[in-house]
Amino acid sequence: MNLHEQLGALEMGVDQLIQAVVAPRAENIPETPALTAAQEAPVADHVASRSKAEDVAPEAAAAVVEAAETTETTETASAPAPGEEPAAQALPTLEINRPAQNEITMTIGGQTVALRAEQIGQLIEELSNARASMTPEPPPGIPPGWRFVSTKNPVMAVQKQSNGDRLLVMRHTGHGWVPFTFSPDMVIQMYMMLTNA
Repeated sequence: MNLHEQLGALEMGVDQLIQAVVAPRAENIPETPALTAAQEAPVADHVASRSKAEDVAPEAAAAVVEAAETTETTETASAPAPGEEPAAQALPTLEINRPAQNEITMTIGGQTVALRAEQIGQLIEELSNARASMTPEPPPGIPPGWRFVSTKNPVMAVQKQSNGDRLLVMRHTGHGWVPFTFSPDMVIQMYMMLTNA
């Protein structure tokens, strides 16, 4: 099983955890213990099988499984009895810390995972791919107060596509390899912008 499939499986486990914690229920019907156990097993098995691979951090997979189990147990235990008003539940918070230059820790619902540079790069790539298909899109203009790190004279690769477009891939020090596709008209506009600036 390759690294991309492992990341996809971990992402699926995280998505299921987020949906279980954040997504509002369509109905306020308490879950039965049998249903909860049936829902926990596939997530736990799926993520646990991925944690056996060396490229995925075992502590990250364990944290996802443990958080999913905690979430399901909490939801089942705190489900209102028929006729009672549902109690307001506090949503888990995300905390990000940087204990060392080459490490970041992420804490969700009391579960902490330490990520190294390679794992952060994988996370950035997966989040970027997911964000590209989400709405609303990023703002069309540069937002005021936007913080960024620019890469001076990045390494680049260019490839001509069969339809005449140009694929430009640039290496950003924080985002990694970032691909852009330009139509021939846009290539001319970009050339003019760069030479007139």
